[in-house]
Amino acid sequence: MGIASGAARSAAKSLVPAGIRMAPQMGSAFVREMLERAIDGVGPVKGAAAQADARLKDANGDSAAAVSALIDGHVRMAGVQGFVTNLGGLVTAAVAIPANISGLALLQCHLVAGIAHLRGYDLADRRTRNAIIACMLGEDSVNELVKKGVLPATPMGLATSPVHDVELDQRMGQEVATELIARVGGRRLATTIGRRIPLLGGGIGAVGDGWSTHKVGRYADRELRARGHSAG
Repeated sequence: MGIASGAARSAAKSLVPAGIRMAPQMGSAFVREMLERAIDGVGPVKGAAAQADARLKDANGDSAAAVSALIDGHVRMAGVQGFVTNLGGLVTAAVAIPANISGLALLQCHLVAGIAHLRGYDLADRRTRNAIIACMLGEDSVNELVKKGVLPATPMGLATSPVHDVELDQRMGQEVATELIARVGGRRLATTIGRRIPLLGGGIGAVGDGWSTHKVGRYADRELRARGHSAG
């Protein structure tokens, strides 16, 4: 399944530019909006800092335990939304894929922002926000983009940069939008082409989104080292 899934994801990624042109809300502005909502809170979901502080309180001030609790909770939520938005087949794909991308983007923004807050970063700082968005790309993608010169540094480097690079904002958001569409679209293609069984598709979606969120959270945990005084 790994080879089939990878091929499908590559095929989906090749279609991303056209997808973004057709659905501009899935571009850089979309990623920035998801980050704003994650930081501020939306509906019953607390803002990232408030949620992180609650986990820190539950952990009696142990920031490492609070980060682990944040990751575990977001992995569970990602699994649920991945299952729900991956039910059905081709008929529901037009609705399910944007919903899946939105849900995954919001959850992962919320998770990484919470970790950044616990490590003492100012969530209002645009350098911190670029670092959060970079973490969502994952370690392999970040290393590749740094090597190619597309990104000037890893998330930690972006967060602690002496100055904020305005031009980087658009580029970072677009890279994450491209990656999210590729992840979700690739999995959708692999699931639909390989097995047209709705519940199985939901299961693959749950595992895929949960695992993706786990990787993003652990990368942020390693990359965003404590700065100044920790939250709480």
